[in-house]
Amino acid sequence: MSLRHQLFMGTSKTENLNLKSRKHQRDKKGEAPYYAFFSLEKRIFAFCLAFRALNSLLVQTYFNPDEHWQALEVAHQMVFGYGHLTWEWKKGIRSYLHPLVFALLYKVMAILRLDTPWFMAPRFMQSMISSVGDLYLYKLSRIVFSHRVAKFALFSQLSNWFMFFCMPRTLSNSLETVLTIIGLYYWISFLGISKHYVPFTSRKIALFISALACAIRPTSAIIWIYVGIFDILGIQKKLRFLFLEVLFIGIFVFALTCLLDWWMYGSWTFVAINFIRFNFFSSGGDYYGTHVWHWYFSQGFPAMIFTFLPYSLLGIFKSKEWRLSGLIAWVLGIYSMLGHKEFRFVLPVLPISLMFSGYSLAALSQSKPSRREKGRFLGMRCTSRIQLSILFLIATNIPMALYMSLVHQRGSEDVMYYLSKEAKDGKIKSILFLMPCHSTAYYSSLHHNLPMRFLDCSPSHTKGVLDESDQFMANPAGFVSEMFQHISLPSHIVVFDSQEKKLEEILTLFSFREEKRFFHAHFKVDRDLQASIAVYVLNAS
Repeated sequence: MSLRHQLFMGTSKTENLNLKSRKHQRDKKGEAPYYAFFSLEKRIFAFCLAFRALNSLLVQTYFNPDEHWQALEVAHQMVFGYGHLTWEWKKGIRSYLHPLVFALLYKVMAILRLDTPWFMAPRFMQSMISSVGDLYLYKLSRIVFSHRVAKFALFSQLSNWFMFFCMPRTLSNSLETVLTIIGLYYWISFLGISKHYVPFTSRKIALFISALACAIRPTSAIIWIYVGIFDILGIQKKLRFLFLEVLFIGIFVFALTCLLDWWMYGSWTFVAINFIRFNFFSSGGDYYGTHVWHWYFSQGFPAMIFTFLPYSLLGIFKSKEWRLSGLIAWVLGIYSMLGHKEFRFVLPVLPISLMFSGYSLAALSQSKPSRREKGRFLGMRCTSRIQLSILFLIATNIPMALYMSLVHQRGSEDVMYYLSKEAKDGKIKSILFLMPCHSTAYYSSLHHNLPMRFLDCSPSHTKGVLDESDQFMANPAGFVSEMFQHISLPSHIVVFDSQEKKLEEILTLFSFREEKRFFHAHFKVDRDLQASIAVYVLNAS
């Protein structure tokens, strides 16, 4: 075993799952060389492609504002010339690199005259990207563990509710997750686990992918700092590696990103520096809420991994792959130091955790069955324990995935689809969103250049000053009464039912009537229950 391999991966004593055992099995059974896996990988990729395409069609709910406001809204403005840029873009803490992916898609759609608001191309495109991540998780699991583990890791990835719910969404975290898995695959290949299968250039590919991930989300450096610190010891010619590869590739990607941002911002803007300064040194993210330090360990990550948690923990301890499990703990620990916490921030290490779940399931499938337990399930001999485990994981994750993707908070999506159709028919002159800021998508979903207004929630320079969104939530009736004295009345108003009850008299006074209502949620998330979204229309005088 090479020094690089020992430094990164350690060893495992579990029978039939460690490297030594796999080598013995290949020699004994005449396992096919790497090129024989090409056809298998093509079939796996085709399956993942089809699965994620269906996945994209089944995601019809609202999750996080950044899916629209930091990606599609920016891309829409880049291509069609109208769209709202939030305060982050005025502060220069976002790079145009991620929106550029969808801007290219929008441009192609415009050329082909397919730029309709109900054409779900962006999520479909993100699903295609996610399917590449699925394939590389399979490949990563195979070189770290075995082909059998890889199959169960892929099952875990595709059936986990949060991966199903989040990966088709156009969040920068989704793309970051895919790049992390690809980068880890090529990096670990370079370390010697699969030196007969993967070319030596995998090191440069890994460095380029990691640099790209950091350019899209600077916090991705948390992952690659961990990987680099531990593995630099096993690399020969360290100075040559650091200066001619790490720095060269890093500077190359950084320069390209800076040129793109300079072109779009109109001046030199160093996004990574601004991003880190705002989120780490000024605690700017705390403006949008904070959690207790242990939230990721006690609530956030367990909710994401869900019923796969015991299998992942078992896989970690049975495999003894401490470096990869240490990466999970490292990421969760670093993010725990920040006050503002979100599920999506730690999404890149969820597939790694599910890979350990695959290890645990593979170990169960190899347990020697009794005569009564012998049978066939999913095309392989296995015991009733593995059957029950798979059925349990499917029964707990699939309903959760479908409910969160099709039901919970779908009103925000449905109302924009309705408004886009009304706008196309010329029935809308202007829209006012009387709801917490960024509760729906915006121009990227409407796809019509109409006057629209939402309640601003940009961070204030003056401590203690409430933004428009907070002022409205504190006193809906008073805020709207004051607002209507200074603006032209919109033709349409969109409001949650929880605030609608407090605005009925004012809306009636100004001749608004309810036009349409959409179901939104069965239970509250972080505010009062927002059960439905109502659309009010100004009566013609």
